[in-house]
Amino acid sequence: MSYHRRRRDVLKTVGVAGAIGLAGCSGNGGDGGDGMDDGDGGDGGDGMDDGDGGDGGDGMDGGDGGDGGGGPDLLTVIGYPESGIQLFRDYYAASDGAEDILIPDGLQDPSLPGQVGNDMNNVTGTAPAAGGPNQEAFSSLYQDTYDETPGVFTSQSYDSAAALILANVAAGENDGTAIRDQLRRIANPDGTSYGPGEFVDAVEAVANGENINYQGASSAVNFDQNGDPASAAYQIWEFAGQSADSVNVQETQNFEGENPDGAGPSADSSPGGLGREVSVGILLPETGDLASTGQPMIRAAELPAQQVNESDLDLTVNAQFEDTNTSPDQGVTGAESLVNAGVPAVCGTASSGVNVPVCQETLIPNEVVGCSPSSTALSVTNLEDDDYIFRTAPSDQLQGRVMAQVASERLGASTAATLYVNNDYGQQLSNRFSSVFEDTFDGEVYDQISFNIGESSYSNVIEQALTSGN
Repeated sequence: MSYHRRRRDVLKTVGVAGAIGLAGCSGNGGDGGDGMDDGDGGDGGDGMDDGDGGDGGDGMDGGDGGDGGGGPDLLTVIGYPESGIQLFRDYYAASDGAEDILIPDGLQDPSLPGQVGNDMNNVTGTAPAAGGPNQEAFSSLYQDTYDETPGVFTSQSYDSAAALILANVAAGENDGTAIRDQLRRIANPDGTSYGPGEFVDAVEAVANGENINYQGASSAVNFDQNGDPASAAYQIWEFAGQSADSVNVQETQNFEGENPDGAGPSADSSPGGLGREVSVGILLPETGDLASTGQPMIRAAELPAQQVNESDLDLTVNAQFEDTNTSPDQGVTGAESLVNAGVPAVCGTASSGVNVPVCQETLIPNEVVGCSPSSTALSVTNLEDDDYIFRTAPSDQLQGRVMAQVASERLGASTAATLYVNNDYGQQLSNRFSSVFEDTFDGEVYDQISFNIGESSYSNVIEQALTSGN
């Protein structure tokens, strides 16, 4: 059954290239992991040094995209796939691809080269990876259910929905405050460990009032005091060509914060109970700029509900879906629909430009828990949220660090310009990358240039980036 047929329905009767291993990861990769809290989390990431394929990177000095001038060694492009198609078409029309390009998770779409009409061999990416202890179990579950490999942020989507369902069962009621107070109790140590492969057993244990420690696919799913993951894995990847259905992962590194077991307030006990309906919302992009990424995320988020509803447990899960259309206005409208339907906790949203207004305008005022699987902007951590906002994706505080390290140590860049989508995600990640690239790796960022979603041409901003520093 496809996700299209299940939207807004009660999920009662529904039945790796994307699975990332730790290949090539040296033991040095996590040494400096104290930065999950202060952003310096990549300090120990010297495990990427063996990827110095760019040691000769000085050869890029003239690589200004064919303009013959002294443009930057590197372009950092931060955006989403739908706008990325036009942006990269315009880039390859203006440039011979001599400069390296570095992109984050928002542009990890295997179909992008085919849509652009270029192999995009000069592009390197970073993205949060599926680095949890139960990554393989989730990948097998997803593959068996949908006959396709999981993609970017699918593991985080499963973990978000699973944690919210478990916290709801532990709370014994469809109440946002009670669910909030149970999230760290079911996710952080101690207790019996369960993962996606034993999810129904975990639900039964929680319903019986037992202490559990949910161990996820994306991470250990230990929440810190901000509701962020206390550990994370990042992949370094490249596109695989115009006809590929996956990307080529070059390396994956694990990072840990100061408190890898998590921190923050938690309930002292779990009431539990059987014989009731558990309500959870899924607020992700089926359409819009992130549709290609969002659709697999929706399928992943639906899986825990399916597992419970197909079991013999005396519990059902009502998983209600709303499409954000990758739009702040539509995201708020969808969130309001879920709140009006009595949903106490929401898996979503995807993009930070949608997540921040959804949290501020709808979830927090209504005391509804939000757990985003892919909203990574720094502003999410800083929300005045009374502890109602969580996420299973790490903050861009860390990704900006990882990107700067890749730019310097793997790609050999000493100068850069950034092109970023004009929202919280783009602005904050561009700023974080730039500050770390300059302050820690002695690079120089010539310019940070914003662009808007949905423009018919990006030639002007591309020219500005390629000629910056002249």
